[in-house]
Amino acid sequence: MFIKNQFIKPDSVERREYQINIAESASKKNTLVVLPTGLGKTLIALFLIAKELEKKDSKILFLAPTKPLVFQHAHFLNDLLTIDDESIIAFTGEVSPSNRRELWKNAKIIVSTPQVVQNDLLSKKFDLKDISFIIFDEAHHAVGDYAYVFLSEIYRKQREKRLILGITASPGNDLSKILEVCKNLDITNIEIRTKFDHDVKPYVHDLKIVWKEISLPQEFSYTIQLLRKALSSRLKKLKEIGAIDSASLSLINKTKLLEAQKKIQSAIRASPKPHKAFFQSAQIQSEAMKIHYGLELIQTQGVNSLRNYFQRMGREASVKSSTKSSRSIISDHNILEAIAYIKSLNIEHPKVDEVINIVKTQLSQNKDSKIIVFTHYRDTSAYICNELGKIQNVKPARFIGQTIKEGDKGLSQKEQAMIIRKFKEDEYNVLIATSVAEEGLDIPSCDLVVFYEPIPSEIRAIQRRGRTARKMAGKVIILITKGTPDEGYYWSAKRKEKRMKSELELIRNKLTKRFEDACSIYNQEQSCNSNQKTLIDFEKKKDNVKIVVDNREYRSNVVKHLTIKGIDIEPHQLDVGDYILSTRIGVERKNVDDFLESLISGKLFKQISQLRDSYSRPVLILEGEN
Repeated sequence: MFIKNQFIKPDSVERREYQINIAESASKKNTLVVLPTGLGKTLIALFLIAKELEKKDSKILFLAPTKPLVFQHAHFLNDLLTIDDESIIAFTGEVSPSNRRELWKNAKIIVSTPQVVQNDLLSKKFDLKDISFIIFDEAHHAVGDYAYVFLSEIYRKQREKRLILGITASPGNDLSKILEVCKNLDITNIEIRTKFDHDVKPYVHDLKIVWKEISLPQEFSYTIQLLRKALSSRLKKLKEIGAIDSASLSLINKTKLLEAQKKIQSAIRASPKPHKAFFQSAQIQSEAMKIHYGLELIQTQGVNSLRNYFQRMGREASVKSSTKSSRSIISDHNILEAIAYIKSLNIEHPKVDEVINIVKTQLSQNKDSKIIVFTHYRDTSAYICNELGKIQNVKPARFIGQTIKEGDKGLSQKEQAMIIRKFKEDEYNVLIATSVAEEGLDIPSCDLVVFYEPIPSEIRAIQRRGRTARKMAGKVIILITKGTPDEGYYWSAKRKEKRMKSELELIRNKLTKRFEDACSIYNQEQSCNSNQKTLIDFEKKKDNVKIVVDNREYRSNVVKHLTIKGIDIEPHQLDVGDYILSTRIGVERKNVDDFLESLISGKLFKQISQLRDSYSRPVLILEGEN
């Protein structure tokens, strides 16, 4: 049975009761929908869009965190809605600002990244007063300083009658974080379905998860031993200065090294005249981080990745502007010996052979299979793709992000789209993907997903697994190297995911209770205050406050907060100061790092002198912690 609606093309969308029920609930209140990957979150958005289009003055904003997702959603809506293609527009930074103003004015549905809309709101190209419905895709991003938070706040201030839908497959395991998302998006209703719910069960396919333990080859032992020696000497120094509690290699991890970095930076900031030893400690911490990273590469990725890592570091160290930590590492006798030793190694990490065997076996059992191999590192993805390309009937493609890295220019948006299309059309049957393939992208469902390494994030693990078992039974194989960080990451993600499942089971009741309590208090306050005039009712309406902001400050959080407060922001190229509050008041804003840098370089005194000469009330704001 298909959905029947004047705005949805006939016989195009299968009717599923749970989707209809969720959409009906979400049409009445601002709603967060949590639904496993592959069960049609975007279709729920489609039903609500179709319902909204029935209203005469409807205008819809569909937000997604990445450019590929924006084009995917725009294409999806064009395929399924009966309205003209011209009524649906995709906004990214590549559309010129002058064109965006006109396109916004004439469009019925705007699909955009949040940053583009945020920038246009700040520069007053348009506002959200005429938007009747906003969809926040991958709504778990709506925390901290992410643009979703700003847009939701502006929407609340600019439009009284509004509808919001947040959609996500993986909100995280922390109840307070989920509540933060709800608060930031003005959510008053939550719809959660798991694969165990009775109305969802008929549409869930079996997913088999297998983890394979891999042993490190004996040939890696000497390299690991050398790296451990190099790391150990630095950990002892960090322990001596109190940056870490223990120098034991078995107790140290990335988190503890990052905590040491925070301690050292805090000590530098707290001291009026930081001692040279503080900066030496910062260098030692940086060296420890880099060596620890190399150790993780040899243990979980292999010789090729470590070799490339040290080659890049060597090139960096040979440049005048290189960091002291890179130069120190490359001159360390243990590291030099390790580099020389791995040059002679002709063995690769056993995970590579395991991936090859897994792919061969899968394609021999079903020649039409589609496989995705996920790996965290680009070097690994390139190596695996090259090795798989040597095998008959294996048609591999590397699927990575757009960021340009040394020796690797990344994939453009068009190249990404072409690879996905070729994967759909069977020109490729194996994708070797980094994290870019985890979130939301319409990559065809596949029979098998391989994790080259486990990841500690339960959100990313769920998104990776969601690439299989969408339309048929699927399988996930997770490779774990024994006695390495792989084991810790695996158990961390498993523990967090288990906690997330139990939180999701409880959260419906908890959130409902909290929402009811909050709404009850709000309604009581409104009732008490409705007949009682306050001083504000008699206050003379003030003229709009205007602040002139330097162009370099224009994308800062300060400007976002000022905009939320209703202050008129005017960007200019300022020769002196960052903000002009009046003809008398000029403001220079600095964070702690900027302040220290300008103090050491001597620029600070020149800037303050210019500020004093230009304004009768000069102000210096120092922003930061500790």
